[in-house]
Amino acid sequence: MALDVDLSVEIASVETLVFRAPAMPPVRTSFGIMHDRPALLIRLTDKDGVIGWGEVWCNFPSVGAEHRARLVSSCLADVLCRRLWPSPQACFEAMNAHVRILAIQSGEPGPLAQVIAGIDIALWDIVGKRAGKPLWQVLGGSNKISVYTSGINPDEPQKIAEAKAREGYTAFKLKVGFGDQRDEENVRALRSAMGADAVLMVDANQAWSAEQATIMAGRLEPYQLMWLEEPIPADAPLEVWHALAKSTSMRIAGGENLRGDDSFRAAGDEGGLSVIQPDIGKWGGFSGCLPVGRYAQEQGRWLCPHWLGGGVGLIASMHFKAALGGDGYVEVDSNPNPLRELLAEPGFVVNKGCVSLSDLPGLGVEPAMAEVEKYLVRTSME
Repeated sequence: MALDVDLSVEIASVETLVFRAPAMPPVRTSFGIMHDRPALLIRLTDKDGVIGWGEVWCNFPSVGAEHRARLVSSCLADVLCRRLWPSPQACFEAMNAHVRILAIQSGEPGPLAQVIAGIDIALWDIVGKRAGKPLWQVLGGSNKISVYTSGINPDEPQKIAEAKAREGYTAFKLKVGFGDQRDEENVRALRSAMGADAVLMVDANQAWSAEQATIMAGRLEPYQLMWLEEPIPADAPLEVWHALAKSTSMRIAGGENLRGDDSFRAAGDEGGLSVIQPDIGKWGGFSGCLPVGRYAQEQGRWLCPHWLGGGVGLIASMHFKAALGGDGYVEVDSNPNPLRELLAEPGFVVNKGCVSLSDLPGLGVEPAMAEVEKYLVRTSME
C-alpha cells in the first residue's frame, strides 16, 4: 500500500448533516421495509480549512440517523478536534479506545462504531485532498473496479434487472427470504431474463434457519448463482456457518454485520465465508476495513464491500475496493435514491459492469448542497 504522503490531520470542527428522502418504491428486505432513505454525513474541517466528507450507516431503525448524529457531538467531537493526529489510523484507534467502556455501558457498540467509521472516512478524504491525489491512488490502487446492482425487490425482479442492464450492469443481486417457492420462482425468472452468462447473486438478509438455508441452497444451486449472502443470522455459531458452506457449491457471503478484525478473520477461517463484505460506514472506515480486505485477499477470498446508503459512502466503498483491487465487486443499490446522486457529485458511469473513478483529490465528490437542502432535516456543528 503506497502511503508516500503526509498522513497527519488536525481537525478544527466537525459537523453532522442528516438527510431523509422518500423511498419510492419502498425498499424491501426479509426483516423490514425502508419507507424513506436516510443519510448522515460527517463534514470535518481541518485547521487550514480543508473539508473532508464521510457517511455513517443509518438505515435502521427509522430514527437512527438523528440518534447517530447526536452521538458524534456528545461522545466524539471533543476527542477528535483541536489536536494533531499523526494519521487517520491513530485517530481511529483513539476514538475506539475513548468509547470502549461507554459502548459496553450503553449497550450501543454498533452505533458508536458506525459514527467512528464515518469520521474515519472523512479523515482520509482530507488526507487525499491535502496530498492533491485521489484516495485510490494514495492507498496504492488503480481506478477501475467491477460493480453489481443490488437490492432487487421480489416484485417482478426481472424488469428491474433488465433496466439496470441497459445502464451497463452485468451482475445482479436479488432479495430472497419471502417464501421458498416465491424465492425460487424469482431466481428462475431472473436467470431466464438475464441469460446464462449474467452474474446473479441472492441475499437472504439473515432470513433462514440453518436447516432451511441448507434446503434452499440445494434448490438454488441449479441456477448457477455467484453467491448466497447472509442466509442465516450473522450471530449464528461459526460451526453452523461452516457446515452450511460445506453443504453447497455456492460461495457463502457475509460481513456487513460484523465488527472488528478478529470477527472477520474468524468468519473466514472458522465460518467458511468465501466472500467478505465489510460495510465501510458501519464499522471500520478505511482504517479498519483495509486490513480486513488485505486478509481476504491473502486467504484467497473475494472482497466485495457492502453499501446501501447515500452517495458519499458509496464512492468511499469504491475507493476502498480500488485501493486493494483483486476479485470481487462493489455493491450499488438498484433502488431510486436522490441521496445517492446529489450527495456525491460528480457521479459515476457503469460501462460493461465496471466503474472508473476520477482523478480528483480525496474521494473526489462534493455534495450538491443547494439541490439536496430540501432533504436536510438536522444539522449541528461542534
